[in-house]
Amino acid sequence: MSNYKIKSGKGTLVLKKSASLVGLKGKKKADITNADFVRQEVLPSLGGFKVVSLQKDGATLDDKLDEVRQREEVTVGTHVYFAEGSKKPLVPTGEIFIIFQQGVDEGEQMMVLDEYKLALVERRSADQVTATVTKDSPNPLRVAEALQKTSLVKMAEPDLDMLLDEYAFAMPKDPFMAEEWHLKNDGFIPSGQYATKKGADAKIVDAWKRLDSLGASDIVLAIIDNGIDISHPDLKPKVYRPWDLWTQSDRLSDGDPGFTHGTPCASLAVAAANGQGMVGVAPNAKFMPVSGTSFSVRATEEMFDYCVKSGADIISCSWGTTDPRYTLNSLKEEAIARAARTGRGGKGCVICFAAGNEGVDFVNFYAAHPDVICVAACDSKDRYASYSNLGTEVSVCAPSNGDWPLLAARAWWDPGTTVRGDGAFKFWADGVDRAGPYKHFGGTSGATPIVAGICALMLSANPNLTAKEVKEILQQTADKIGEPSEYKNGHSRKFGYGRVNADKAVAEAIRRRDAASKPNVTEVATPVISGQGLFRFSVKKQEPQGFSVQTGVYADYGNVLIAAEKLERQFSQPIVVNINQLAGKTVYKVLVGAFDKNTDASTLQKAMKAAGVDGFVKDLKTLA
Repeated sequence: MSNYKIKSGKGTLVLKKSASLVGLKGKKKADITNADFVRQEVLPSLGGFKVVSLQKDGATLDDKLDEVRQREEVTVGTHVYFAEGSKKPLVPTGEIFIIFQQGVDEGEQMMVLDEYKLALVERRSADQVTATVTKDSPNPLRVAEALQKTSLVKMAEPDLDMLLDEYAFAMPKDPFMAEEWHLKNDGFIPSGQYATKKGADAKIVDAWKRLDSLGASDIVLAIIDNGIDISHPDLKPKVYRPWDLWTQSDRLSDGDPGFTHGTPCASLAVAAANGQGMVGVAPNAKFMPVSGTSFSVRATEEMFDYCVKSGADIISCSWGTTDPRYTLNSLKEEAIARAARTGRGGKGCVICFAAGNEGVDFVNFYAAHPDVICVAACDSKDRYASYSNLGTEVSVCAPSNGDWPLLAARAWWDPGTTVRGDGAFKFWADGVDRAGPYKHFGGTSGATPIVAGICALMLSANPNLTAKEVKEILQQTADKIGEPSEYKNGHSRKFGYGRVNADKAVAEAIRRRDAASKPNVTEVATPVISGQGLFRFSVKKQEPQGFSVQTGVYADYGNVLIAAEKLERQFSQPIVVNINQLAGKTVYKVLVGAFDKNTDASTLQKAMKAAGVDGFVKDLKTLA
């Protein structure tokens, strides 16, 4: 019988035997996964078993499992089950929890256990025991089903194991999310009844989904600016080690209507996902407000040195100058370089600077520093924002105003721009009043903290990235917008390397993290010396299926050819080459043979080892 009806918790489960999966336990050092009777490992651990499919070779699953149970390396084998209406595999662990009827004495309880060849594991109370099946028992589901029909037993429940649901992060519920087109542009701004270009955004929501979170809470993002309202409900709970250069204390200057700029900048980067208003790009990051920007050397040194010593990971600066009378001297350049190279324990603080809003053909002098990420602006239709400064130093562009503005937080003392005497108009470009301490915002000042927030998501995925690597990834993964003719060698003076793509940037950060965690390259060859031969070869695509034997990883393609020729001649098998990335460099994995069965690859691996060539069996699906 393959179906069982058993009590489970407060309900009843109808379990059906899997047609292809079994659970196996092996001896301590036995490698069951690569045994010749295993077709594929499905789950590495479930209820203490490895869930696998078997090489049935025409036999029934029952017959094959009985055969496998006799193998020396296998200690226990069990069927795998599925509950009615579920696709989650269940494995009975072998233990059964039994509650006897009141008045059934210990001797009678032991008679019941003996009848089904069960062993007592634990006596929990006078009428409750835990028992386990033995090699002489029927399977635990059949035993539990039978016990439930026994008059002496009140309840018999087999212990079942399955994978629990992993609850993904909840998408923010902040009411202004629909207005924040830079996070995800659906092609329309509801409150403004304005059509944008669908997909013209920074792919923030996609990055959150890839991370399965809104970023890490241990990443510290510093905003250096003036007019930062740390009492704003989207910022207040996030404030970390604030500093004010003007008061020389952690008491930030506020209340001056001439200084309000820092609040919207900070909100775009880190506004909390609290269900109240808007949400920032990295809503879980800590927020380090550094107030009191200044052109002086001492102030420049103080602001950047403070960020370094106080643990900032990212520094966002939406200010600067394009006045040729005020170019940076060497001391200021060194202060920025010191933060970018020595911060984060030597990995460097990631520093973002706005390109500037003058519409000139050169960028803000601070943004031109080679160690920073220079951010230009594009609009909600993926067009160049005409105010955004141009230059060879532009790294990437990010969404901002140009046609439709960004929504951001405003300081409690922000007077807005009074043009019509209309209370709504002074904060909202379209004159439509929106509730709460928010406003329309833009410029490269808005684009820059968006990029800073993306950097926080990247470091959430891979905190080991250096500042230089973060900049490199942002540029490599940016989406080209505008006319292709505007790009020379992949770079545009308007857009840099393109509109920043948070999802691709996070994906690359994850890929580099995973590559760094893999075993070291087994062989990184020296450059090929000329005169090492000519090679004739044909290339055919290898589908990612079957098994092969990996022999090494090479950094130089010339050595791949040398090794391939030798291995093919020695073992008369086709050579498979997998091109991959490791620590940002291209490497080549060389494999010998392509077999349908794991056993055939294992046979070749043994022959290669006997010939003095090390290698290991590789499932080609893992290289897809």
